[in-house]
Amino acid sequence: MAKRERVMRMSVEQPLWRALTGYRVLTVLYAIGLFATTYDRFARPWVAVVFFAFLLVWTLATLPRVAGAAHCTKRFLAADLTVALAGILLTRVADSAARIDAGGPTLPSIWTAGAVLAFAIKGGWRWAAFASTLVAAANLVERGAPTRDTVHNVVLVWVASIAIGYVVEVARASERTLARALEIEAATRERERLARDIHDGVLQVLAMVQRRGTALGGEAAELGRMAGEQEAALRTLVSGGLVPVSRVSEDVSLGAVVRAVDEPDDEDASGPLDLRGLLAPYATARVTLSEPGAPVPLDPPAARELAAAVGAALDNVRRHVGADARAWILVEDEPDAVIVTVRDDGPGIPEGRLAQAEGEGRLGVALSIRGRLRDLGGTAELVSVPGQGTEVELKVPKDAKSRTR
Repeated sequence: MAKRERVMRMSVEQPLWRALTGYRVLTVLYAIGLFATTYDRFARPWVAVVFFAFLLVWTLATLPRVAGAAHCTKRFLAADLTVALAGILLTRVADSAARIDAGGPTLPSIWTAGAVLAFAIKGGWRWAAFASTLVAAANLVERGAPTRDTVHNVVLVWVASIAIGYVVEVARASERTLARALEIEAATRERERLARDIHDGVLQVLAMVQRRGTALGGEAAELGRMAGEQEAALRTLVSGGLVPVSRVSEDVSLGAVVRAVDEPDDEDASGPLDLRGLLAPYATARVTLSEPGAPVPLDPPAARELAAAVGAALDNVRRHVGADARAWILVEDEPDAVIVTVRDDGPGIPEGRLAQAEGEGRLGVALSIRGRLRDLGGTAELVSVPGQGTEVELKVPKDAKSRTR
């Protein structure tokens, strides 16, 4: 069984969540130990004991919440920050005013930074700025007046949390880009594998049916003709990738993924169109399309008019040479212009026949082909030698946009 490549979900921020989990455990133990060493200096130690008992239970119970972004919801972040703010404000109730004025630590101490960092990892630098601002306000209320140490600690938490939030946003953007690149690479390899399998099997069978049907004649010839048309259509589909699937990266709680979305219609396209995609439907068993390997961009109106001119040239081939006539379409992407040549294997056009047709009011070539190209600022040259077929060269400048709008 053939193996299919697929992009696994990944999250560059997951190590940050693991680090935050360890930080919360270590800082709650540090805060409790700091309180234990200065227990006899507190004015109301029982208030601190109740708070630390709750803080320890809260920290251990919420470890799964901070193990990843999926469970770290906005409601949890709000509750966690509330615990930190309550601990800061309870310091004035539990501790003495002298110790507070002397710069003593708040009850949750550095555990508060963990609540702010959770905001930074979850929502980026804006969330971090919001949470750290609330912590700064609570510290100023607890101190009663701004002091040098208070301002220093507030600025440190504020800058550190915003910096971490910004780094997380940059990491997510890089993650989305990498996920998109890996997905496109996997899709390209899968398409190449399918192309090899189809080329080795289906296309060869269709080509053989076409050759044998043509040789046998009769109803078998019609079957061969249909097989040839299907072979040409399938070959274009497999080899071209002319209308690529749009891939939009998006961030979810577990990391970046890539999903396929519908491509907008040509009428709604705001940028250049790839001319190859408009000419691909003309390729059949009797019409061979040769094109560059890279996109051929043109302004949408110009691209559609040029494709319509190619269709008019092919209609002339079928009308005047016959349904069994062979035709070739050659697309050339020059630095300043796009050139499309349509050639057939018919008997050619007698000299003076085009002028006679225009005089009789049959203006298919004049209006459908030359008129379209003239409106685009381009040219349509027709070369025909009796017995050697007809060649129509359509040339459109790259700046056709300014000429058509």
